[in-house]
Order: sequence, then structure tokens, then C-alpha cells
Amino acid sequence: MLLKTFGWSFAVTALGLIAAVLYGGWAGFGIVAVLSILEISVSFDNAVVNAGILKKMNAFWQKIFLTVGVLIAVFGMRLVFPVVIVAVSARIGPIDAVRLALDDKAEYQQLVTDAHPSIAAFGGIFLLMIFLDFIFEDRDFKWLAWLERPLARLGKIDMLSACIALIVLLVSATTFATNAHQYGGIHADKTETVLIAGIAGLVTYLVVGGLSGHFENKLEEEEEREHEAEEAARTSGTKVPAVVMAGKAAFFLFLYLEVLDASFSFDGVIAAFAITNDIVLMSLGLGIGAMYVRSLTVYLVRQGTLDDYVYLEHGAHYAIGALAVILLVTIRYEIHEVVTGLVGVVLIGWSFVSSVRRNRRLAPARTQGTGADGKAEVPSGV
Repeated sequence: MLLKTFGWSFAVTALGLIAAVLYGGWAGFGIVAVLSILEISVSFDNAVVNAGILKKMNAFWQKIFLTVGVLIAVFGMRLVFPVVIVAVSARIGPIDAVRLALDDKAEYQQLVTDAHPSIAAFGGIFLLMIFLDFIFEDRDFKWLAWLERPLARLGKIDMLSACIALIVLLVSATTFATNAHQYGGIHADKTETVLIAGIAGLVTYLVVGGLSGHFENKLEEEEEREHEAEEAARTSGTKVPAVVMAGKAAFFLFLYLEVLDASFSFDGVIAAFAITNDIVLMSLGLGIGAMYVRSLTVYLVRQGTLDDYVYLEHGAHYAIGALAVILLVTIRYEIHEVVTGLVGVVLIGWSFVSSVRRNRRLAPARTQGTGADGKAEVPSGV
């Protein structure tokens, strides 16, 4: 079962790591490994959400999502999109960006370094919005309860996330951007560039969120109609069939999943710029991570259950928030890639340990049948 589900991921991992060593030596190997872990970490909850929705689709649309969807996720968002980001920010053509990355690394590095303030501002604000919307939402499970409870109460204020993001952008533009780091160790005033790029990142997040909300509403409408059909079947005494979506409903589900997946892959691509500017290593690392996310989705669907480590989603979003801050700071100051990579690994590991501890505390109550269930709020105690 494990080899059948993750076989392609294992093969892509082996090929990707070999290519990383041949291209960038053991340093390249390390960067690709960190990027793979980062992508899996920040997209773990995406796999869980995908599995919950994918099981409602019929076999045909499941196969479409796991074939066409993989092509879009791996080759579209993880391979093509990093090139587009560099090309737009450096104001060169995509083909030129690829050529420079492969043939003239010195000039490519200069262009990317000089364009880094705009990349960092765009990505930092985009990631910050994801973190803020997560932390301001009142959730059933709370990891750091002492922090998340008051923030959830503050989250009832409309547009609070966007207001905070704009304030952070203004502070970053008037502090870090006034003396931004450029190629060769020089500094330049990039205030206007950072403001424009940051606003573009905020608008992009709002557009992606709007599209996701649109398709989610379509999904909720379809589920409501299904519920009414089930109630009618129970009233008439007929057998309630297992609901599997097809046709237009499945198509909307497919579009919703692709928009959702694009938003998560966008996080990974943007976060990757905090670790490396090399699009080859970036594409290898994110491609490997994306394959595991898809394999995990298939595994969860085939097993018929979702993962019980409830704090992993929190850890992933805290890692996103930390990376957002790091990106904005790197507009002016250089931060070592190892530090950036370890922040995410530590937060994910911490949330995993907290989840294990929570499950151990709940185990006796479940065994004795005291009525405790997995939906009860059990803070981690940290």
C-alpha cells in the first residue's frame, strides 16, 4: 500500500536529489532537501483538505485531479511560476531568465539580488495575510491557547488582517526599504518599489481568496441540495445512496481544489525565495514536495481517514508567519538560509510533538468511554 501510493514520489525524490548534487554539489543537495521538507510542511493541511473533498468525487474526476492536477501543481506552479516571478521582478523575458540561470549565473544573481526587495515585499505580505487570517479565526483546536484565544476575539473586527498587513508594509517601506541591500554590497532607496510590490501581494491574496470563496460557495450549495435529497429519501423510506459528485458539481469541486492548491503552492514558491534564489534548485525542491503532497492526498483517501495530528496545521501557519517576517527583514539585511530553513522545521516539529502529547492524554478517556472526543478543545499546555 505504502509503496504503491508513494512509489512515484520516492522515484522523483531520488532523481531530484541526484540532479541537485550534479548541479549544485552537496550544498545544492541540502537546499533541495530543506525546500522539499518546507513544501510538505506548509502544504500538509492542503493534502488533508484535498482528501476530504476528493472522496466526494466519482472515480473519473478523482483520476482527473490526480493526473491533470499533478501536471498543473508540479510543472505549472512549481517549475514555471518561479521563472515567471524572476522574469517579472527583474523585467526580463522568461526564456532569458532560464538562460541566465543556467549559463550566466553571475548576471542572474545580480538581477535577482537587485529585484529581491520587490520579491520579498510581494511574498512577505502575501504570506503574512495567510498567517493573519489563520490566527484571527476562532478554531476548535488551539495549540498555543494563551495566544490564540485573545487573537480569535480580535479577529471579529472586519478587515483587521488587511489593516495590519498594510501597517507592516508601511513600516517595512519606511525602514528596511530606505536602505535596501543590492548586488555588490551597495544599498539603494527602494521605498516605492516595496510599497507597490507589497500592495500587489495583498491584492493577489484577496483575488485568490475571492476565487476560493466563490468555488467553496458552489460546493456548499451542492452539499445543501444533497442533504435535502437525503432527507427526502429517509422520509419516503427509500435507501439513501452514497453521494458521489459528478458532472457540473464535480467540475466545480475540481476548480475549487485547483485554486486552493494554487494558493498553497504559491506560499511554497514565495517562501522558497527566502531560502534560495536559484530557480533550478527551487524547482527541484518544490517539485519533490508537491509529489509527496499529492501522494499523501491519495493515501488519506484510500485509508478513509484523516490525520489525527491536529496541531500540525498550526505549526505550518506559524512557519508561514515567521517566513513572512524573514522575507521583509531581508529587504535590508541578509539572513542565512540555514536559519530560515530551521525555523519552519522547528515549528513543524514542535507542533507534531504537541499533537502526540495531546493524543496520549486523550487515549485513556477514549478507552474508558468517558465521552471525550477528538473535537474537544485540548490545549497543548505549552
